[in-house]
Amino acid sequence: MNANKTILVVADDVDDADIVSNLLSKEFDQVFISTDPDKAVEDFEQYSPAVLVLAFASLARAQTYYLGLYRLSAQAHAHPHKTLILCSKDELQQVYSLCKKGHFSSYVLFWPLGYDSTRLGMEVHHALRQLALGEAEIPTASELAFQARRIAGLESLLKASLMQGAESIASGKQALDQSGEDIRLALEGFASRFSSEGQQQLREAGGAAGASVLEMLQAEFTRVQTEHVDKHLDTASRAMEPVSDWAQRFRQELEPQLESVRELQALTETRKPLVLVVDDDEFQHKLVARLLQESGAELIFALNSMDALAVIRSRRPELIFMDIDLPDLSGIETTRRIKAIEAFASIPVVMITGHSKRDVVVESLKAGACDFVVKPFDKTTLLKKFRSLVRSG
Repeated sequence: MNANKTILVVADDVDDADIVSNLLSKEFDQVFISTDPDKAVEDFEQYSPAVLVLAFASLARAQTYYLGLYRLSAQAHAHPHKTLILCSKDELQQVYSLCKKGHFSSYVLFWPLGYDSTRLGMEVHHALRQLALGEAEIPTASELAFQARRIAGLESLLKASLMQGAESIASGKQALDQSGEDIRLALEGFASRFSSEGQQQLREAGGAAGASVLEMLQAEFTRVQTEHVDKHLDTASRAMEPVSDWAQRFRQELEPQLESVRELQALTETRKPLVLVVDDDEFQHKLVARLLQESGAELIFALNSMDALAVIRSRRPELIFMDIDLPDLSGIETTRRIKAIEAFASIPVVMITGHSKRDVVVESLKAGACDFVVKPFDKTTLLKKFRSLVRSG
């Protein structure tokens, strides 16, 4: 499958869009423009761009466009793309700050027209290369640590399984030996009926000819026991020995891999679990940080839904605490969009709410939330949810 190389130039001025489009068309084949604000979502979903170039005359207009796209299109954040913003020298610091936070992928100092026009093509090349390399699918440190913590339980699981297998083998061998003993006892008991005393009684009843038959029967039972029963039981017992030997060899061969698991586990102990807290109240950020201080987690914070998705794409947390009431999109809708992106669908989301109305609970669960915490926060409850969700994965 060919990598997506579509470029969509968005602007509120047709002439600006044409200028940028003409510059890019010299190097790239699939360049389209979108200048009608009423068709912003339609154009984005139609062209599904790999690179979205925001060619607005001001940062405020670019932010308004992208925020509107974010609110109205559920596909915008599920579709892998890079966002390149063209800015002026006066707004350079602001744009840099937003790109650093992950709101936009990169920027080009472009206005006044042609200020750095050669840089535009290079940034688009960079963006396309990043997508072609599958940058969005390269596991982050948090993802690796999360999976490592799950793998770390492999050693104990294998040891327990081997121990259980060895116990089963020993139990089977013991049962086999016992069965052999029982067979021997049964045969001996049967043969005892033909003891000297028993034979005397039978002779008295049946005469000399009967004694000869009894002696023959006793001899036959002895032969069967020696040549067949004991032989087969011994063969079966020896057959169990290779199984025991296999278990021992398996444990020895597995040891180098188990050592790697131990080393991986030791490395993960130095990597703190990453937890994202989404709440528009910075006081709540400080409160959660204090309550989770002893958890050993690294906390990152977002004030709104857009910030949250930017953080998730750049860092991929292992757990998200999501406030329901956010200034741009609701926490429920944000959770729904997170869960719609395959790479992030497995991240557990715990809703933060000041109430527990049934309809809110139901909608949150439908959106993909796995649990709730109610304000004001209780330290014990918060730590319990963290430990349960982060450690169990």
